[in-house]
Amino acid sequence: MPSSLLFSLSALAALVPASLLPLRGKEGPDPVFWAAILVAAAGPGLWAFVQLSEAWRTDLSSALWVTVSASMVLFVGLAAMARQAWRLTVLLLPYLILLAVVATMWQQAPGRPLPEAVPIAWLQAHIVASVATYGLLTIAAVAGLAVLLQERALRAKRPTGLTRLLPPVADSERLQVRLLIASEIVLGLGLLTGMATQYLSSGGLLAFNHKTLFSVLTFVLIAALLAAHYRTGVRGRRAARLVLLAYLLLTLAYPGVKFVTDVLLA
Repeated sequence: MPSSLLFSLSALAALVPASLLPLRGKEGPDPVFWAAILVAAAGPGLWAFVQLSEAWRTDLSSALWVTVSASMVLFVGLAAMARQAWRLTVLLLPYLILLAVVATMWQQAPGRPLPEAVPIAWLQAHIVASVATYGLLTIAAVAGLAVLLQERALRAKRPTGLTRLLPPVADSERLQVRLLIASEIVLGLGLLTGMATQYLSSGGLLAFNHKTLFSVLTFVLIAALLAAHYRTGVRGRRAARLVLLAYLLLTLAYPGVKFVTDVLLA
């Protein structure tokens, strides 16, 4: 078995114990929860670090592993700071496992070279902002999905085993808004550093491609959603659906473009 496949499977296995935590039925995070969550963050994080220790890789598999590790690190911090955030485990971990499975399946897909004319500091700043944005919006989308599921159960007056494990609607909405604010700030920095990177490499501020288009649309949509939230109080299912749409746009801009260029067109 190739060592890269062994590392990928090990990182994937590290996510599994945390995904099973909701089955314990515990009310509140305990030492077992924190141990499993930290393992789930460490496994993908170490594998991503090993892959990128020599140089930044642009292939689909590496991008997905970075997404998984960034989302887990951010979720650990969120679970430590927000009282009900840990309840999102039941939705977040299965999704990250799915991303890890895709990353493992396509780990041989080639990447594209980074621009050589760009100062490394600008490029690193852009990469960090992009990864952080996608991690934050991943958790925001999970919180939005929690709102949709909870509201559906409330309207039907039929709570399910899944909705009993999720945060209350008010807590999910609060987490969603805070994560959207953070995502918008970091995405704005990502767009600015991306413009600087593009200018230094080609002399232009924007490269008119799918990644740029979807990223700008995501920024505009989040800004509009936040403005509507604070001006008109839009919330609930409508806001959650817009959050999921923003996440879809950013997914098309980040791993979506990589999947097309590195897998479908390779």
